[in-house]
Amino acid sequence: MDSQTSKPRPSGRVQLARYACGVDVGSTQTKAIIMDRERRIVGRTLIDTGAHVTRAAERAFQHALEQASLERSAIGFVVGTGYGRYKVTFGDTQVTEISCHGRGAHFIFPGTRTVIDMGGQDAKGIRVNPSGEVQDFVMNDKCAAGTGRFLKNAAEVLNLSLDEIGDVSLRGRSPVRLSTVCTVFVESDIMSYLAQNRSVEDILAGIHSAVAARTIALVRRVGIEEEVTFTGGVARNTGMVRSLEQKLEMVLNVSPESHYVGAIGAALFALDHVS
Repeated sequence: MDSQTSKPRPSGRVQLARYACGVDVGSTQTKAIIMDRERRIVGRTLIDTGAHVTRAAERAFQHALEQASLERSAIGFVVGTGYGRYKVTFGDTQVTEISCHGRGAHFIFPGTRTVIDMGGQDAKGIRVNPSGEVQDFVMNDKCAAGTGRFLKNAAEVLNLSLDEIGDVSLRGRSPVRLSTVCTVFVESDIMSYLAQNRSVEDILAGIHSAVAARTIALVRRVGIEEEVTFTGGVARNTGMVRSLEQKLEMVLNVSPESHYVGAIGAALFALDHVS
């Protein structure tokens, strides 16, 4: 079972502050969310993580402060989350992304019982109770299949941007069948289908369908209960949303805030120490 991973250190800012912040340091992008005591988002930012993880966390936090027109002293508590959560050196504690995505998804969609999180380097299935607390989870972090990295590799082979491929896949009429959902072999699969004069649309439709099938197989290990909320950067991919919905035969909760769900959850945990 998932749990918070660090005891918070005492902070003299807590009693006077009105705001809290969550910083989600992901493998590809870093997000920061600032909330007030009424749990309203007053500042946010999203930047590429890059090679300097600590610097990315600091930059995201600073940009969110600037957007909210706040000084550092206004923030009572900071929670770091994501794979680089221990690089949030200015934070007060760390909470795993499992807990943060569960709580963030429940905050946006209170009926959430299952969370599908697809990020740059991993995919997760999370089951939560009616209060948004994690009951069980499963993660694929050993293989790029079913992650943003796999989709990015496919986009590069087809000379498209990652933002384009979801919409292009929706135009596929006869999706191809991939021999394997493996990043190492996806290029040879794609090149083989191009040699057969298969359309880019059908190739991408097949790729999205295969990734969706693999993801659902992963999530079924914790049980899929309605409502299902889709979080992470890949949730912005319309083709992936449709592929998951078709295979699950249900409509997914997808918010414009999907990319920020981990940071939102972290900010909510931070508010526990301010409110």
